[in-house]
Amino acid sequence: METFQSVLAKKLSDALAAAGLPDAGELTLASDPRFGDYQTNAALILGKQRNENPRVLAEKIVAHFVTDDLCEPPAVAGAGFINFTLRPAAVAEKTMEVLRDDRLGVAEAKSTQRIVIDFGSPNVAKPMHVGHIRSTVLGDALARIAQFLGHEVIRDNHIGDWGTQFGMVIYGWKNLLDRQALQRNPLAEIVRIYKETNERAARDPEVREACRQELIKLQAGDKENLDIWNECVAFSMQDFERVYKLLDIHYDIQCGESFYHDRLSGVVERLLESGIAEISEGAVVVFFRENSELADKPLIIRKRDGGFNYATTDLATIDYRMNDLKADAVWYVVGAPQILHFKQIFEIARREGYTAELRHITFGSVLGEDRKLMKTRSGENVPLRELLEEACKRARKIIEEKNPQLSDDEKSDIAQKIGIGAVKYADLSQYRMTDYVFSWDKMLSLQGNTAPYLQNAYVRIRSIFRKAGESAPRIDELVLADSAEINLAKRLCQFAESVPQVLNDFRPNILANYLFEAANSFHTFYEACPVLKSEEPTRSSRLALCDLTARVLKHGLGLLGIQVPEKM
Repeated sequence: METFQSVLAKKLSDALAAAGLPDAGELTLASDPRFGDYQTNAALILGKQRNENPRVLAEKIVAHFVTDDLCEPPAVAGAGFINFTLRPAAVAEKTMEVLRDDRLGVAEAKSTQRIVIDFGSPNVAKPMHVGHIRSTVLGDALARIAQFLGHEVIRDNHIGDWGTQFGMVIYGWKNLLDRQALQRNPLAEIVRIYKETNERAARDPEVREACRQELIKLQAGDKENLDIWNECVAFSMQDFERVYKLLDIHYDIQCGESFYHDRLSGVVERLLESGIAEISEGAVVVFFRENSELADKPLIIRKRDGGFNYATTDLATIDYRMNDLKADAVWYVVGAPQILHFKQIFEIARREGYTAELRHITFGSVLGEDRKLMKTRSGENVPLRELLEEACKRARKIIEEKNPQLSDDEKSDIAQKIGIGAVKYADLSQYRMTDYVFSWDKMLSLQGNTAPYLQNAYVRIRSIFRKAGESAPRIDELVLADSAEINLAKRLCQFAESVPQVLNDFRPNILANYLFEAANSFHTFYEACPVLKSEEPTRSSRLALCDLTARVLKHGLGLLGIQVPEKM
């Protein structure tokens, strides 16, 4: 199904060709709806390129534009913008198409890929904390949207389960472990013994050496150390799964760093043989002499002592994703501090001849009210599970006040949908590179650009149908007379334009902001246009618009990983 935007863009292209001009500029939603629904800056771009008056060029383009029944004759405004206003009849016809379509007008991508999305990636032997929220919910939303657009998506949780910290954990396990504490709260006890060992190692070289020996034994396959490691991994995975269950997030594969351990020496040998890597001062290093940006930033892939590092593991991971998973693209949803690391890894992959698209999707930080990285009062990272449980608790309190007659099970279910939805939406409604302040009051508010505001719009629509005692009517045509219902219908048709845009620069905030605008348009319509008290055929037409709004809100929020309650 074509969108208004795609049809207008094609007509604009035809008009440019008929006027003897090349394609230029963009056709976007109008920045000010008073001047129309869509606009293009084509004449401004061409005027600059050709050193001609953009308004004269705009008039020339407009003279060749064939409107058909779609829009009014385009208008030239300002320095040479061209504005397009849709005809109400065209809006009614398109809205009927969207109403009848299970996909709400969203077409599948013309060319689809097998995409591995690497997101979340917590470290074993540590609880997930608030710093993991961005990678986890951003990666999940991108996975849901890519899948809906027809791509084959493999969600991969690249868990940090192999590294130097395990020497300390194993030493602590053997010398400091409190078994009863381990049974009560496994992860807290593992963190305690790790911290205590770390402090001892900083003071005592013998402890430091003992930790190093425990790590060497683990990496050599010592049974006792492997058993301890397996137990630590199992405890951590249980804790992670509780968080993922709360967040309604699943992974297709969870290949931790340990999965690649046996492949690392092969990676190094291959890169040496191909001449991509070389031995320098006893270490194996990749230099980027031809790359001006990386020329002074070599990458070690095997240390002098024969040990491997993150870089070696990430190269083995790329091999696996290309050769075993047959990925056409790999998206790494990992924080901005890793930019240099991924530039180096991607450059090596290109030298090896891998042609898949490799993208590093970066994001900003979650800040506390003091605008510094969010921490507990004692300066620790805020545990993610505690944060999510607090969100549900706060949402439950609001429900108790507003709707005390609900059953206990209903209150728990609704509280989880509102609490978790609020946390996710607070993150996803921001541009991903923006740092944002974590504010309970703001994210749980029923006013403004929040998940509860959108969920409440959905609930209000469901209550209309409960009051009517009927489901959405089947209609053959929409009656659009009032400007508020015309504007709502236009907005609902634009869902199909917003969803594919998200993947252009990995920006779920485009979809979040669209849904906020759709909810605003619905509230304006609801205030201006009586629904149940209207005469037919207006009544059925407005009920159909209400139903379509509910479907768009539910589906759009679902693509962001946010559920909607039926009551609030």
